[in-house]
Amino acid sequence: MLHHVSVGVSDVARAIRFYDAALGALGYKRVMEFMPYAVAYGESAPSFWVQLPNDQKAASNGNGTHVGFNAKNQADVYAFHKAALKEGGTDEGAPGPRPEYSPRYYGAFVRDLDGNKLEAVYFAVAAASRSAKPKKTTKPAKKLSAKRKPASRSAPAPKAKKRAGKRARKR
Repeated sequence: MLHHVSVGVSDVARAIRFYDAALGALGYKRVMEFMPYAVAYGESAPSFWVQLPNDQKAASNGNGTHVGFNAKNQADVYAFHKAALKEGGTDEGAPGPRPEYSPRYYGAFVRDLDGNKLEAVYFAVAAASRSAKPKKTTKPAKKLSAKRKPASRSAPAPKAKKRAGKRARKR
């Protein structure tokens, strides 16, 4: 659904140190730069932008807004949180289960140097379904073909029987 998300920062060079560490812990990297105005992170294409506000006013964070990043496992959630705090971020929720969201939800929340709220989340169901191989079934396919037997080649089709009967009456 989303193509990209961007957050405003007051100093891109300063933000790079924070985001390189925090997003690097999740396996994301810097994929595009327009210094000193903006940088983008992703796996191969830019999907998360860190930039100076376009209107050239002070950067501000949205109340109630946060950006959640996929983590491959719980250890990556922990590494994201630790790296973010080491680079000056603030704790908004230590790594741990979030049963109020889902029994399989594990996340951590931080704020970056400009107050933008970020989350790393590992959702066990999504990870399991991505790596799960299709199950081979030993059950036979539906027996529709067994119920519908092909017409015998030796028996005439219903129309042919009808015609044959008319011909016989005419004689």
